[in-house]
Amino acid sequence: MILVSGATGKVGRHLVTRLITEGVPVRALTRSPGTARVPAGAEVAGWDPARPQTFGDALTEITAVFVNPAAVDGSVSALMTEAARHDVGRVVLLSSLTVRDNGPQPYSIGAHHKSIEDAIIASGLDWTFLRCGGFAANTLAWAPMIRAEAVVRAPYGTAATAPIAERDIAAAAVRVLADDGHSKARYVLTGQQSLTQLEQAQAIGNAIGRAVRFEELPPAAFRAAAVGHMPEAVVNDLLRYLASYVGRTAESSPDLEAITGQPATTFSDWAVENAASFR
Repeated sequence: MILVSGATGKVGRHLVTRLITEGVPVRALTRSPGTARVPAGAEVAGWDPARPQTFGDALTEITAVFVNPAAVDGSVSALMTEAARHDVGRVVLLSSLTVRDNGPQPYSIGAHHKSIEDAIIASGLDWTFLRCGGFAANTLAWAPMIRAEAVVRAPYGTAATAPIAERDIAAAAVRVLADDGHSKARYVLTGQQSLTQLEQAQAIGNAIGRAVRFEELPPAAFRAAAVGHMPEAVVNDLLRYLASYVGRTAESSPDLEAITGQPATTFSDWAVENAASFR
C-alpha cells in the first residue's frame, strides 16, 4: 500500500487515480479526513501537524510514501522518523528542478527543497527525487483575467519555460513508486516544448476559441501585486528565473519519457483539457 500526501492536489489526485487504476492500494493522507474528496477506492488517513505521532496510524502497512512538501509543510522530518519506524521501503519526493546538488542554492525554492531532500536522505530510507519544472497549472493564475477581459498581464512575455502537465508528473510517480530500478535517482521532469509566456497565452486562447492578448507588466508592478498573496522570496525567484530565460530556450529533460515510455503532454493539449477554467 502506498501513502500519498497532497492526495487532493494538482498532482496527487492524478497519482491516486492512476495507482487505483493499476490495482495498487492507496491511502490518502489529509488533515481533513471527514471532508476530503479522494477518488473512489482510496483509503483516507488523517494527520495533525501539531501531533506528529498521528503519522503512525497512517503509515501502518505502508510500503512507499509520496511526499508533497506543500501538503506536509514543516513535518517532513517527523514523517520520515515514523516512516523509518514502520519500515517503509521507499520515499518519492516531489522536488524542484531549481535544486543544485553542490554549492549554494541560487533560488529560495531550491534551497527549501534541498533541505527536504537532505532530511529524506538522512532518514536512511530508500528514496527517489522528482525534480519538477513549472507546472502547466501555474497558468491558472491567469484565468480570472482571461475570463473577464481575455487578457494576460504578466512580466517577461518573451521568457520561455517548458510547462509540464500534472498528470505527466503523476505518471512518472506511479512508475517510481510501483517499479524497481529507481533507487536513489534524481530525475528532472519538464515538458518538451519551450514556450514563451506569449505563446502560452495564445495556446489558451486557441483552446477557448477566443483571442487572448498579452500585456507586458513591469516587474516592479508584478512584485507589488504578487507579494500580497505569495512569499516575497518566491516572487523574487520567479522574476529572476523568467528574466534569465528571455530570448532563450527553456531547460528541458528527457527523464519523463524515459520513465513512462510516453511523450510529454503538449501545453496545447493541456489547455484544451482545462479550457473550462479559462472560459
